[in-house]
Amino acid sequence: MRFLRRSLTGIFLLSLTLVLLAWAGNTLRGAVEARVNQEPRILPQREREFTVNVLTLEPQTLTPDLVVFGELRSQRTLDLRAATSGTVLDVDDNLVEGGTVTAGQLLVRIDPVEAQAALSRIRADLQDAQAELRDAQRAIDLGQDELTAARAQAALRDRALARALDLQSRGVGTAATVEDAELAASSASAAVLTRRQAIATAEARIDQATTRLARVEIDLAEAERNLANTEITAAFDGSLTEVTITPGARVTANEMFARLIDPARLEVAFRVSTAQYARLLDEDGRLTGAPVTVALDAEGVNLTANGQITREGAGVGTGQTGRQLFARIEGAPGFRPGDFVTVSISEPVLENVALLPATAVGSDNMILTVDADERLQPVPVTVLRRQGDDVIIAASDLSGASVVMERSPLLGAGIKVRPIRPGVTEEETAQMIQLDADRRARLIAYVVDGEMPDDIKARIIAQLEQDEVSSETVERLESRMGS
Repeated sequence: MRFLRRSLTGIFLLSLTLVLLAWAGNTLRGAVEARVNQEPRILPQREREFTVNVLTLEPQTLTPDLVVFGELRSQRTLDLRAATSGTVLDVDDNLVEGGTVTAGQLLVRIDPVEAQAALSRIRADLQDAQAELRDAQRAIDLGQDELTAARAQAALRDRALARALDLQSRGVGTAATVEDAELAASSASAAVLTRRQAIATAEARIDQATTRLARVEIDLAEAERNLANTEITAAFDGSLTEVTITPGARVTANEMFARLIDPARLEVAFRVSTAQYARLLDEDGRLTGAPVTVALDAEGVNLTANGQITREGAGVGTGQTGRQLFARIEGAPGFRPGDFVTVSISEPVLENVALLPATAVGSDNMILTVDADERLQPVPVTVLRRQGDDVIIAASDLSGASVVMERSPLLGAGIKVRPIRPGVTEEETAQMIQLDADRRARLIAYVVDGEMPDDIKARIIAQLEQDEVSSETVERLESRMGS
């Protein structure tokens, strides 16, 4: 009996347990179904706003600057060379690297002994040539006198022959007498011909003497020039470089010993692209004399000078592109030939344009503008120039538009933004709101318990304790709290 009673009690308790489990499962299933079938509770979401820096676009007239690099050159450069060979006797004290000389200043004097000896020999040859010319002139004078005498003798012989013929015709003379007279007349004619030939020879001698005298005079002028070239002077005011001469040195003809540069007449040579070159042409296709500014940054000391474009290179050059231009520089203290400088060229004036930061224009030549609802709208623009970190765009149709100065991947069409104008801080543009006591206490408690530096906590708590708090600060804190 006792065993049976215990067995029935166990079965009863097991059945009761199974019933309770079934009831609990049914309750759980109903709760889950009610939860699933319940409409989801949608929490209100605040639209995210981005703070952007904007710039009000106003069309204006700008003068673009084209910045390139160039090299300074001197318009007057002279290689100083020795015209004659010899030993250097004297050298001016200013004939050193970087020395300054004036026009006509004696720089080098070469030993004139050889040039003086050559000049003396030429002068002696000149005296011989002059004597030869005088002798030839005397010879022709004597020849003229001899020719006159020979002609007179021939005339006498002709008259004697005429008398002999007359006597023979009258029967007085003989044939032998006539023959003698004819022979004498013939000899007189031959003498005249000989004297004429002697005069021709004397005239040829005069021509030869004159030619020789001219040659000697040329040699004399060259010898005098060689003697004068033993003293080398400066052709113009300038500075010296590449000096390689010293007293006592031996120089040869045409040997270069220094280079004279005029530092006051400088020009800059620079190269521009073909597109940039086209912008510097006038309506007739000629190069305009655009003004330029040359700058040399020497360890923080910026040397500048102004100039004007004067000409362009005749050819492009092998392996090069664009155009080479030259600009004359006026008043360039501190500049030297060979300096590598920055050249800023003033291009023709552009009207109805605007200057924007390069970050405001995308790679697709689009800018973002802020409409009346403070939402972004993309607008296509025409980029006219790029100048360093800025761009110049055509702005005839964009007057008064608010343009985002710095684009980012987070910004796009239709996004709500809070624009900040130049000179206005974000705190000044943020909306100020009043907090109730519970909301203020909840925010302060979150800040106190947060993992922030103590100085930041103190600054934020000081803001929250004010009567009016920036809505930006409140929204930022509540977004972190998850409420």
